Amino acid sequence: MKALVKTAPGFGHVELQNKPEPAPGEKQVKIKVKYAGICGSDIHTYEGHYKVAFPVTLGHEFAGEIVEVGPGVQSFKVGDRVTSETTFSICGQCPYCQTKDYNLCSERKGLGTQQDGGFAEYVLAREESLHLLPDNVDFRSAAMTEPLACTHHALAKTTINAGDLCVVIGPGPIGLLAAQAAKSKGAKVMITGLNHDKVRLEKARALGIDYVVNGEETDVGEVVNELTNGYGADVVLECSGAVKAANQGLKLLRKKGQYSQVGIFAASEIPFDLETIIQKEIHVIGSRSQKPADWEPSLMLLKTGNVNARALVTHEYELHQWEEAYQAIKSGEAIKVLLKPE
Repeated sequence: MKALVKTAPGFGHVELQNKPEPAPGEKQVKIKVKYAGICGSDIHTYEGHYKVAFPVTLGHEFAGEIVEVGPGVQSFKVGDRVTSETTFSICGQCPYCQTKDYNLCSERKGLGTQQDGGFAEYVLAREESLHLLPDNVDFRSAAMTEPLACTHHALAKTTINAGDLCVVIGPGPIGLLAAQAAKSKGAKVMITGLNHDKVRLEKARALGIDYVVNGEETDVGEVVNELTNGYGADVVLECSGAVKAANQGLKLLRKKGQYSQVGIFAASEIPFDLETIIQKEIHVIGSRSQKPADWEPSLMLLKTGNVNARALVTHEYELHQWEEAYQAIKSGEAIKVLLKPE
């Protein structure tokens, strides 16, 4: 089968290879991949900024159809339309595993990073990680369940009340999903971006986000103050991973506001305005990936139409067109790019 493999550290080193089709082991299934989404972490891996277990087939956002089940599988069958959590194996013993916070298990191995992932014709997944797709959720939308689960994970760590002003910084796929999910909770949602985010900001308007602001054309702080009588936003979801945006987010918040860091920074240490956190008594929340409890609510958001993931897909490529897909993302031309196995 064809698979897109990161073969070595550093920039590049992603190759389309012929690999043997995998066979499912105990309590595993073999999935024929229909679509797989390109995540920002896949881009970081390609550019050499994100470490994976070389060589490994990339891709952790995918949906497909079960074509084979291994011994012991009881809850799924051949023909089921599914998506899978990224967790492939865990220690099963640590306190985090006991509470199903698998994203925090130190021994966890994930699809597309330590275990061959979904940028291939077939991928193996463990039964416990599988989720059936609602009948009205297509494979393209379902391939974005994982990033939606990441946004649900962040929102689950905050308290959002009807009428709250929630500011989403960064109109990439995660930001656009987060904005829709926050809106489903009854919040008034503002999403901000920059000049190079023109296509994404237009998409936010089309999705019905309440306030769409280009921070290079409009003073975001002034807009927030006008909407809140000078108090500031109730919640900020920082989805860009930009240092300037993070510190801006702190300034936009009201006293006792909630700041959630969703985006990943290029460097582990950044200048962060702790004085503002202290003086405003801001609640700062970190959000890493997703966990099992985030998946069914995310699929429900897709099923009910509260989140329109399909609308974010602007480009589709086959596996051998990886370079074209990469350029579309880096140029800012694309919002969400899906790969389709050949």
